Amino acid sequence: MAPLPRARSTAGVSGPAIVYMICIGLLLGWYGPGWWDKARQRSAPAPYSLAPTDGLSAQFGFCHSGGGVDCVVDGDTFWFQGAKYRIADIDTPETHGPRCAAEGALGARATQRLQALMNAGPFTLKPVDRDRDRYGRALRVVTRGGESIGGMLVAEGLARRWDGARHPWC
Repeated sequence: MAPLPRARSTAGVSGPAIVYMICIGLLLGWYGPGWWDKARQRSAPAPYSLAPTDGLSAQFGFCHSGGGVDCVVDGDTFWFQGAKYRIADIDTPETHGPRCAAEGALGARATQRLQALMNAGPFTLKPVDRDRDRYGRALRVVTRGGESIGGMLVAEGLARRWDGARHPWC
């Protein structure tokens, strides 16, 4: 008796080839998604960052009167690049004409701390609703890494949040 002719697939693909294709498909289905995501992450550009970028810095000294360059006047006022700034989100005790000894001492501590914070690294000057105060100082919130430097002074008990009015320190 003559051997029976082999059945041929209509697509021209043999049985073992179909088994290999199924195995490859299973492997790609199992390992492929993770591999593809990792490859896309390596080639994709970095996502846009909303983190603040602090680009301003100087070495601040102390200046007690008149104009200055890169110096701290008191706990909420400083000169930077020839312009005078008032930190808009805080109020600190007066050092020039304090109403009592306790206000003068706390104001001196706030002034020293502000100088240390301004020298601690790059910062950002954020505008507020008003550009200048009645004394001509530029009103800005000073931040580092998105955190208010004025808020740091408040947390340390050296300042109060500015509520639009002066309140006595004595």
